[in-house]
Amino acid sequence: MNALELKIPPPLVAVVLALAMWLTSLLCESTRMPLSIRLGSSLALAAIGQGISIAGILSFRRARTTVNPLRPHAASSLVTTGIYRYTRNPMYVGLLLTLLGWGAFLGSPHALLWLVAFVLYMNRFQIAAEERVLSSLFGDAYVAYSARARRWL
Repeated sequence: MNALELKIPPPLVAVVLALAMWLTSLLCESTRMPLSIRLGSSLALAAIGQGISIAGILSFRRARTTVNPLRPHAASSLVTTGIYRYTRNPMYVGLLLTLLGWGAFLGSPHALLWLVAFVLYMNRFQIAAEERVLSSLFGDAYVAYSARARRWL
């Protein structure tokens, strides 16, 4: 079973993990870092993350292909330019950086362990399924692209 079968949108996965991070921060000791530093670093990380996600969405829109992560079979073209030159999954990289920003704001090193859960979940249930579909749709072009661009960064 994978996320495509479960129909769990990646942003919902991120929200659930953000809640888990918050609960963890309540239960575990936090750093004594000043709020101004936590807030500044969290806003910077979230802004970078959202910028990367938006760049991915805009590249898909320009190519007139689906942005819906639960429908990779609806992809009409293989996007390999723009942010996709550097990562095959900029929207997920963006979510990860946004979660990292949330973790920085919380100031809880223990909460950051949920980022590992996010990457493992996305690799296993979302990205692997997408890669199977894209490989079947675009064949050798997708294989060559996968060799050039990393899954994350």
